Amino acid sequence: MIRQDTRKVEFGDFQTPDELASQAVRLLATRKIAPATIVEPTCGRGSFLVAALKQFPHSGAAIGLEIQPDYFKVAHERVMSLHCSQRVDMRQADFFRFDWSKIFAEAPEPLLVIGNPPWVTASQLGALESGNLPRKSNFQNHRGLDAVTGKSNFDIAEWMLIHLLEWLKGREAVLAMLVKTSVARKVLCHAWKQGWPLVEAAIYAIDAGRFFGVSADAGLLVCRVGKGQSVTRCGIYDLDSPETLRQSLAFHNGWLLSDWDAFERHQVLLRGPHHASLYRSRSGVKHDCSKVMELTRNPGGLMNGHGQIVTVEPDYLYPILKGSAVANGRKKRASKYMLVTQTQTGDPTNVIRTAAPNTWTYLTIHSKELDGRGSSIYRTRPRFCVFGIGEYTFSPWKVAICGLYKRLEFSVIGPRDGKPVVVDDTVYFLSCQSKEEADLLAVLLDTPEAREFLASFIFWDAKRPITAEILGRLDMEALAKMHGKLARLMTLTKRTTAMKAQPRLL
Repeated sequence: MIRQDTRKVEFGDFQTPDELASQAVRLLATRKIAPATIVEPTCGRGSFLVAALKQFPHSGAAIGLEIQPDYFKVAHERVMSLHCSQRVDMRQADFFRFDWSKIFAEAPEPLLVIGNPPWVTASQLGALESGNLPRKSNFQNHRGLDAVTGKSNFDIAEWMLIHLLEWLKGREAVLAMLVKTSVARKVLCHAWKQGWPLVEAAIYAIDAGRFFGVSADAGLLVCRVGKGQSVTRCGIYDLDSPETLRQSLAFHNGWLLSDWDAFERHQVLLRGPHHASLYRSRSGVKHDCSKVMELTRNPGGLMNGHGQIVTVEPDYLYPILKGSAVANGRKKRASKYMLVTQTQTGDPTNVIRTAAPNTWTYLTIHSKELDGRGSSIYRTRPRFCVFGIGEYTFSPWKVAICGLYKRLEFSVIGPRDGKPVVVDDTVYFLSCQSKEEADLLAVLLDTPEAREFLASFIFWDAKRPITAEILGRLDMEALAKMHGKLARLMTLTKRTTAMKAQPRLL
């Protein structure tokens, strides 16, 4: 049984203040929305339903659905006390087991589907062994590693809104939902990828701290579906000043842009889909076992995360810079090292037994931790393997950035003690063979044009705002040409191509 103190998490329970609900429906009225049917699919205590019934007295019908009996009772009493002229159908039922397609097909249009769906993810509910979940389906169409490394997790509100829009296809309707901004973007991106007919889209930001006591970017997502010219733009406004455009999202070539105007100014820097660039953004080494794989040098020797002194050969030991060190410019001589057990993904690791017996003994002693790494990507790979590994990992010079920090600042990283410095999997980098090459790339990436272009793809409220995919959209050759540095870059590249044939630093 779910304990009482987990109920708020289980149902993503952030009840909408009446003040906020009233402000939202007043905004909808100013946008000439006049529904014949009002629907609140997770009505809680009924704030949105009550506000909409008051704001739109000429609507003919309303439906309110709520799963929790205590909230349903409150919502029912509030609605009944209005003595409104509309026919109101209040139901205590589960959103995920309700026949919404039938309801929407029969309801008079235009429809207004409004509310505040749960602010909780599927993985959170799974941890609680909650039954308040949608039936499992790959509605995001993730494939391969994306499905097994976390991208298959989703906000419950995301599932709800995507299915609501699907059920509303072919009807004249407005969907107005209070959600995290990240959820709103995912829903819009999904709808645009599917080619669904959104004839209007806007997000009105709210102060989530003021209304809900949480630190989150959130707002009212308003989508109009039906007849008319489909749009692939979404303006972002403040609910308190809804006429002032803050930002314009856009959908272009399958990508969601955070700033259409900035992208349009610099789209000459977009790498073509078939352009074989000299550079590819790579991620650092992923091992998922820092207490074993990362060591610190102190006066007593090498120490692991358990506080144990470790004896290993230098063969598989490389100096490491963590994402925080890269982001904060702490590139001076550091004392951290990483055991890198392969040079390519899939390389056998049992050769370590002979090549570096102390290292193999150490890994074997900690085999329970290494074999118990949670991600399924390790299950069919060699024992003690790592990921994010290749020739690029061992390039002597790197131009790197941490994906977790909310700033576009690149760092040049060079070798230490004759060995290349490796980075962890929160870091993305371009591999270089010389300091001159790395310095030139860093200068180019620091130009306003490069910054604005990359920023047009970045959503700074994301958990990991900067990704290898985003960085890979920038055509470094086009950027060098723009700044008159292409000849210099090509000269360095020719020189470093020859250097790549040399054995990597050990």
